[in-house]
Amino acid sequence: MMSGQRALDPNRPNGQLSLVDWAKPYLADRRKLARLMDPRFEGQYNSKQALQAAQLTLNCLAGEPRSRPSMKEVVETLEQIESVKSRAREARGSGLSRDREHGRSTVHQRSSPRSEARHGSRANGHATKAR
Repeated sequence: MMSGQRALDPNRPNGQLSLVDWAKPYLADRRKLARLMDPRFEGQYNSKQALQAAQLTLNCLAGEPRSRPSMKEVVETLEQIESVKSRAREARGSGLSRDREHGRSTVHQRSSPRSEARHGSRANGHATKAR
């Protein structure tokens, strides 16, 4: 989800054919995480949420199966990460409403039609890609 890469890619260097092998060093280092992110995000993502998703991914990749989170825990964590984004979006929306009540107009541009066309359609606030 984060990298936009295929699970197996013969074009990656030896020893990094697998997405897991390629991504692990980036997931484990907060400073390298931006290099893992899909460039089609164009930097438009919350770095704290990306770090939370990276930590969840590392937990799912634990060598000992009993150390891995259950699917229920994975879903709950992803929902928690998404809820932070939703609350932030709602807060921005309420600020826009307050501005309109006071006769001010505020424009918050999230993405241009050109960037949406480049990235695929958006449904429910999530970018969708055709493969």
